[in-house]
Amino acid sequence: MHMMRRQSEMADRVDLLIEDERWAALDMDALAERAANAALEVAGIKSDYEICVMACDDARIAELNGAFREKPRATNVLSWPAFELSPEIEGGQPVPPPPAESLGDIAIAYETCAREAAEKGVTMQAHVLHLIVHGCLHLLGYDHETDKDATLMEGLEIKALASMGVEDPY
Repeated sequence: MHMMRRQSEMADRVDLLIEDERWAALDMDALAERAANAALEVAGIKSDYEICVMACDDARIAELNGAFREKPRATNVLSWPAFELSPEIEGGQPVPPPPAESLGDIAIAYETCAREAAEKGVTMQAHVLHLIVHGCLHLLGYDHETDKDATLMEGLEIKALASMGVEDPY
């Protein structure tokens, strides 16, 4: 597998690692930057953090999912936060991240994303924007483990996506 490393020209927020060349046709640089900036904006994060995004395939994400979550199967997106920011109360706001260079890492799988986009009847670009916003919010301590937490996180996703002209995915 040929890997390409690209640093976005739009901003320095996303460090993009392309492991599967099919991602290059989607202009992942621009998509990842737009999604990360929108996610941090709706979460009220003003500091200049970096996020690493690895654009891979289903086989690679299944390997990562098995290693880190003991679920050896493909999934759409995974995230590894640099900090534990989860709120202490259900549906509460996460703790703001401390000053640092990186918020963490996100991996996104091509085949799963393409299949889900087709099933939902949305463009691949719109679905990728959604999944990167979703992953960025996880890096910031948001989750969907409870109904209250999911409502908060989904509301932020909807707001971030709307700011980029993407319809409510829920």
